[in-house]
Amino acid sequence: MDSNTDGMLSNPSQWKRPEDILKMQRLKRKQRALQDRINNQSKGATTKPNQTSSEDPITSRFEASTKRKNPFSRNTEQSAKRQKEAHDSGQGDGGEQSIFDLFSKPQAPTLPQSEAPLIKGNLAQPYQCPVEQALPAVQEEEPLKTSTLAPIHWSIKSKLRIICHTPIPGTCLKTNQEASGLTSFVRCIDSKESSTGLDISPGARFYQATLYWQHPYLPWFTLFPRNSRNNNTQTPLNETVRSVLASEWVTSFRNLFQLVRARQCPYFYVCANSFTVLFRAAGIGGRVETHALLTPTTRGMRAALKQEEIEFTMPLKKVSSGVVGQDAHNRSGESGIGNSSFSNSSEEQSQATEETADRSLEADQSDEDDDDMDGEQWLESLGVDAAEIRKISDNQRRKQQQRECDADYSDQSLVLIEGPECQAFFNFLLNAKSTIAKVGRLAGVPPTLLAPVSFVGATLRTLQTRSSKIHMDGQHYHSTELHGVILPHILPYLTDLLCESKEKYSITLATVPSTSALCEASRKLISDSDKENDASATAGPVFGKENLSDCGLNRRIVENMCRATKDSVFDMERLLYSQEAGGFCWS
Repeated sequence: MDSNTDGMLSNPSQWKRPEDILKMQRLKRKQRALQDRINNQSKGATTKPNQTSSEDPITSRFEASTKRKNPFSRNTEQSAKRQKEAHDSGQGDGGEQSIFDLFSKPQAPTLPQSEAPLIKGNLAQPYQCPVEQALPAVQEEEPLKTSTLAPIHWSIKSKLRIICHTPIPGTCLKTNQEASGLTSFVRCIDSKESSTGLDISPGARFYQATLYWQHPYLPWFTLFPRNSRNNNTQTPLNETVRSVLASEWVTSFRNLFQLVRARQCPYFYVCANSFTVLFRAAGIGGRVETHALLTPTTRGMRAALKQEEIEFTMPLKKVSSGVVGQDAHNRSGESGIGNSSFSNSSEEQSQATEETADRSLEADQSDEDDDDMDGEQWLESLGVDAAEIRKISDNQRRKQQQRECDADYSDQSLVLIEGPECQAFFNFLLNAKSTIAKVGRLAGVPPTLLAPVSFVGATLRTLQTRSSKIHMDGQHYHSTELHGVILPHILPYLTDLLCESKEKYSITLATVPSTSALCEASRKLISDSDKENDASATAGPVFGKENLSDCGLNRRIVENMCRATKDSVFDMERLLYSQEAGGFCWS
């Protein structure tokens, strides 16, 4: 070793680390770049304005004149033209200024004639890709449609919040206001049109809109939603209490169903632990018969309905591309529970169409049976063992059952029952063992009945109301919140009242997830019927409104519930009203 090497080994402070070497290399590159910039400035000062350099001022800093021409570089004519534009824009201010001018100069994109109108704004804005400029035109949100009537939501809401500039008469009611609101609701009096001596102030009418009927009512239980955490610490009911609750529930359920069939009640809900049923009278939603919506369902429940010979349809079930012969309402035919004998009981279909569909279904079933028999005989003729044939059949049956169970506990499993089948379905709920849970948080407690009108054994309930002041965007607003079971008739009552005194307000709602399919199915039934394109569409709501004139709700709400247009039903989360805009808009 020489003396220098020995000195470096003996003195570690002279060692150079990798980061020091990289730092020195970056410093040398900066020095070279600065030297090139100074040289370019001196060249630009001596060059006349009308002369053009043969080299690009940007690339000259990194490439020497002695290097060969890059075969992958751009055309020299375009480079010279671009250099001339950059030099002329600099007006002899120096190479550094011309470089910054090149960076800051806007690049106007060259587009075809068809894409030119898509560019909006000033061309001085930064350059954007033509594809990105065309995307907002396709992805723009559609403007909210306005309507003079608020849509009906058939899903139960748990919270409702009203925000406006002026106070809302929700709390601190006077004695006569609370008494008049209670009397008007119990006696089904429209305080706006009646000539009684009741108080018709906004406070009394607001209190009237927050009432509903429920059975059973156990203060130590939360019966809706039935999966509430408040039911965990409760002690189970004994057999005597369970039998009494069951007998009282049967009486209330029977009376409420009779009210719906007689059109003395527009609708009611049956909320069990594992399913929810919405019964609606004839005329509601444009349906000409009494009907029921059951959600969610399972393959076992649908098998039980089939065993009781209850005909039903599944409006929300998606039809697979390989299935042929199914109608628009997805007639239910599942393996292991009988043939596909379910038919649509709507009066809108003609008798000839039904007979043709039945004959085609029976023909398809017989063909399938023949194919199965031929397949088994064909396998036997090939010498396949009987055990292998049974194994193949079991696998095929298992796959078919798996396809049928895919929709269980989802919105697609919703079932529609119409006409005379509702009576059979009513008897099914009375006698079914799964209606009242035997185990769980609410073991022995019958399903909750919710209705807008009184019935035998019903308890009058009211929503919890709370008012407050909030500050948003530098302005003060008044907020009123409602907590509890918000049925479809409550929101029309509130909007009818608020539209008389408020020029602008907003309502936010929270939906109970287990009931969202009810609103979706109602919209699907209206869209399938296409009543808005029928010449007799205007006659349907008129007859429904007249037949439901004694259902307990005022005629404006009944008329809104009987509508069968595309904007009559919507599971909205936010409702806006503006008198200047001409009505309601929602999302």
